[in-house]
Amino acid sequence: MTPSIVGLVEETRLSIRSLIEYGEGLFNPTVRLGVTGLSRAGKTVFITALVHGLLRGGRFPVFESLATGRIARARLAPQPDDAVPRFAYESHLRTLIGERRWPASTTDISELRLVIDYQRQNAASRTLTLDLVDYPGEWLLDLPLLDKSYEQWSAESLALSRREPRARLAAEWHAHLARLDARGPEDEQATLVAAKLFTGYLRACRDERFAMSLLPPGRFLMPGNLAGSPALTFAPLDVPADGSAPDGSLWAMMKRRYEAYKDVVVRPFFRDHFTRLDRQIVLVDTLAALNAGPEAVKDLEGALAGILDCFNIGRSTFFASLFRPRIDRILFAATKADHLHHTSHDRLEAILRRMAERAAARAEFAGAAVDVVALAAVRATREAQVAQGREKLPSILGTPEAGETSGGEVFDGTTEVATFPGDLPARLDDLFAGDASFRGLTATAAEDTDFRFLRFRPPHLEAPAGEEPALPHIRLDRALQFLIGDRLQ
Repeated sequence: MTPSIVGLVEETRLSIRSLIEYGEGLFNPTVRLGVTGLSRAGKTVFITALVHGLLRGGRFPVFESLATGRIARARLAPQPDDAVPRFAYESHLRTLIGERRWPASTTDISELRLVIDYQRQNAASRTLTLDLVDYPGEWLLDLPLLDKSYEQWSAESLALSRREPRARLAAEWHAHLARLDARGPEDEQATLVAAKLFTGYLRACRDERFAMSLLPPGRFLMPGNLAGSPALTFAPLDVPADGSAPDGSLWAMMKRRYEAYKDVVVRPFFRDHFTRLDRQIVLVDTLAALNAGPEAVKDLEGALAGILDCFNIGRSTFFASLFRPRIDRILFAATKADHLHHTSHDRLEAILRRMAERAAARAEFAGAAVDVVALAAVRATREAQVAQGREKLPSILGTPEAGETSGGEVFDGTTEVATFPGDLPARLDDLFAGDASFRGLTATAAEDTDFRFLRFRPPHLEAPAGEEPALPHIRLDRALQFLIGDRLQ
């Protein structure tokens, strides 16, 4: 079938499934909330803290339905999709509270179903089913590949890799690329080397010293059971964006595998998961980009625009729900707000809002509600004023993870310390213009960075015997109010 016919068939399937799910939703109201973010943004911690807070009736003063007592109870229900792994909530909670360790990062899709019994404002009792869908943000950045040819993707990837700081990270891959003859015969070994070097370049870009965000194909960084398969063994070639690959050539081989990647990885995710979302939160490690400098900030800004372009955005109306669901609320959350004093939270929020403003304007025009918040799903620090001479500095106190260093001191993971996290950039215009004088949140070049933001262990919590302690947070209740508060009226 031609691509246009394939697209028409796919749209028909999606519309039929949307119609079926809409009918089911009339009797069992359901919200499918997508939780995503780029590497180390805190997706697993966010879901664990959200579920724990709802199950035990946490301290959520801004989440109106819980704060006013209209939520009678929340309970976990069996996994909704038989072919999708269950989010390991209980294991992650033990890791956070019992072991005081952060759970492992998201590398695949998972789901968890939460059923909320509540009283409507007119006093009628009702139930809302909340399906939490956890997936890596890198998968989201793969969706634009569906509309790009191999030649277009190669040209864009190469252009991006020739800018600093990417260019020096891509040097070995570029050297190998220069020796390849795209029109020459297929060469499995040359392809394997190219894929390995290209993947190494992507990993280097993701390193926190550089904190690049635009890194498709996402599965190259988290291959799972596809590791070593032809669908993950290709790389860009320096070929014309409008060119045609000769039969039997290296170019044709790379192109075939690129198309296989879209068929095996990207389309199933789009069809089976992404198109079924109603609401979305995108978690962003804004501090990592700021710390890495202006190029990382620009890269993150481009990634956020690409993310919003992927969503089928708009107001969820009756007819839209019948034929194709729309994401009608999107929340961008700057995580790790607990690494800053509260006096800097508004500034962190303003920076992320500026990053997402162009794409957010398009979403709001389409009828979707978009908001930005600075949060910490689990707060690892406390605030204090530390005297330095006659001056008192707004500081944070927490227990750095074992092996963390600051000022030449190596922490053992047991000692609480006070640290002054510094101030975020005040002049946003300079920051987003890539002002050469701005070098992130440190004074040294990226290669020599002594990161100001320590990694803290989860907090030590106490509770009466037989009870689970509450997880402290920053603005998790505000996030919940925006994402599902209207569905609990």
